[in-house]
Amino acid sequence: MSAAPSIRLDDKVALITGAGAGIGRAIALAYAQLGAKVFGVEVDPARASALRAELKAFGDHHVHDADVRDGACIAAVFADIDAKAGKLDILVNNVGDNLRLRGAFETFSEESWDALYAINLRHVFAYTRAALALLRKSGRGGSIINISTIEAYRGAPPAAVYAAFKAGITGFTRSIALELAPEQIRVNIIAPETTETEQVPVSRMIAEEHRHHMDRWIPMARFGTPNDSAGAAIFLASELSSWMTGTTLHVDGGALAAGGFYRAPDGAWTNFPVITGAGVGWRPPAPDALKNEI
Repeated sequence: MSAAPSIRLDDKVALITGAGAGIGRAIALAYAQLGAKVFGVEVDPARASALRAELKAFGDHHVHDADVRDGACIAAVFADIDAKAGKLDILVNNVGDNLRLRGAFETFSEESWDALYAINLRHVFAYTRAALALLRKSGRGGSIINISTIEAYRGAPPAAVYAAFKAGITGFTRSIALELAPEQIRVNIIAPETTETEQVPVSRMIAEEHRHHMDRWIPMARFGTPNDSAGAAIFLASELSSWMTGTTLHVDGGALAAGGFYRAPDGAWTNFPVITGAGVGWRPPAPDALKNEI
């Protein structure tokens, strides 16, 4: 009988973008603890420095102060990986941000479209293309993991442009997964529901008078944590997922499956809730108040 597949990542080299906080940081630390050699990219120097200090406990790892939108930085990152490790086994395209651009679609300027494209989709193309040569040098396939969002799989009325680029990750992932499948390079997605991070401190965004509703908004009665997505990222990087490509892991506490159903205060399920306000929400402006937001 063959040996059971291992969750260990010994002798693997991983690159995680946006590694200094939230989901990216949780993935970087988890990979390091499981034996991978970690390279991180983080735009915030203080977060990059803090991650370097944390990773020291697990061996020799490297964190670049870099912006994923900067082409020169991309070349420097991959040159460093080549010089120090000579290959790449795992790429996690983690960076994404709605840039707080929320509102009716007609309020968005073309500059805002470009800004959202650069931070949510363009860099995924750039890092994936740059990674391929080093993934092939490993000689044993590899794993590309794209971090998306539940908003790519349901309507997001105050964030149509953001959701469109996140949905673009799905099309790209499925298509490039087929291209790379003969080389055993797998490409998959993790799509979280709202996750408590420095970027989205959701529990602090909810007014005190609405907090008693929090355990009914998501079927599993809580928001996500970075470690929830890190667990999925461990699975997709390890041998346990060696026959998975072109698919999505929804790390969402059952939110997508609920399809608009919520628990009422008495515990009953309903898709006809009586709405009297919003815990965290957006209200469309009057037509004469529409304006570009960036």
